[in-house]
Amino acid sequence: MKLFGKKQEQRTEELLYQRDKRELTRLLSEMGDTTETALRQAIRSLLERNSDLAGQVIAGDDQVDDLEVSIEQECLRSIGMRQPVRDDLRFVFSVLKIITDLERMGDQAVNIAKTSMELNRRPLFKPLEDTPRMAEQAVTMMSNALQAFTEEDAELALQVFKNDATVDRYYAAIFEEIMVLLARGENSERGDIERAMRLVLVARALERVGDHAANIAERAYFMVTGGRIKEEIRRREGRSENDAPAGPGDDLLASGENGAGRPGSAS
Repeated sequence: MKLFGKKQEQRTEELLYQRDKRELTRLLSEMGDTTETALRQAIRSLLERNSDLAGQVIAGDDQVDDLEVSIEQECLRSIGMRQPVRDDLRFVFSVLKIITDLERMGDQAVNIAKTSMELNRRPLFKPLEDTPRMAEQAVTMMSNALQAFTEEDAELALQVFKNDATVDRYYAAIFEEIMVLLARGENSERGDIERAMRLVLVARALERVGDHAANIAERAYFMVTGGRIKEEIRRREGRSENDAPAGPGDDLLASGENGAGRPGSAS
């Protein structure tokens, strides 16, 4: 004999899924906070010449990996037990993709920390100028992208996606300045070239963080609207699909919309 009617069973499933969703959101926020801390500490280890702090970032990488596994298991459990559909299923699949981006950001934090340990052994090739600004932009993008997802804010997701162009310009400026200095023969001994290229590696890691943040923003937008963020940007800008693609790394994107022009002196 059935104790509950069909509507009551559906209501119970909805309540159970909402509990799952809250738990997934909590775990995702924890993973985001852990990744952000790792990135900020990795940059600090370079700016403050603190190899002990860099070592802490490297040692703490397992925490991000463990959270990824926990969230993945929670998503699979929810799919298996609740069988979510439509918006709920879109949420779960978005979480599964976002944790991959966060894990890769954690890897970039480790890469920066390892490079920092190498750079801290000798004087820097040149003073750090744009690197801290680039780092702040990239990490803020990550934080805002997660906020857009958890708060279901499509407009914030759009802004984060556009801001990736600023991070790309920082990377281009840093790379260009270092190449110019090397071409001029300034600090061009073998050891100095190695230190110069390590600064480029730091900038490259931060550029990848920006790309992953843009990915999260794209997934947040899709989760909220069911639409594609690139198509929405093209629509707002009056461009057709055959025009230049609007995605991470497109320097034309948001060139006047995010308040940031081409960065000045680099590194």
